[in-house]
Amino acid sequence: MMKIAIINGPNLNLLGTREPSIYGVETFESYYKKIQEAYSDVEFVYYQSNVEGELINYLQDVSAICDGVVINPGGYSHTSVALADCISAISTKVVEVHISNIHARETFRQQSITGSKVSVVITGAGLAGYELAVRYLTNRVVL
Repeated sequence: MMKIAIINGPNLNLLGTREPSIYGVETFESYYKKIQEAYSDVEFVYYQSNVEGELINYLQDVSAICDGVVINPGGYSHTSVALADCISAISTKVVEVHISNIHARETFRQQSITGSKVSVVITGAGLAGYELAVRYLTNRVVL
């Protein structure tokens, strides 16, 4: 059975209440249950942290036991060289997801430092971006 880690960065624990006009009203926990049901042949592990170092430690740890990683680094995608270096250092395939279209937002959000180190970046598809990432990692769609 394929094993995929889904990792969310800062403030994504507030989905459902955080800027609903940008991020929607569904909580990630609710969406996560749906994706687990839709992909019952995949084992998922989920982690969220607001702390950069904790994200790096977790990514290093799960890269040894997972076939793929879906990561939404949140604001760290625009600022974290350390997280980008971590992604470069692991051999596990990583897909970066952004719920909003970062290219249609503030200038500082339009560049993803971490995005330059992943296999694929999915931006602007809402929560469905996570499913697109899973479909890519499970070879059910080629992006």
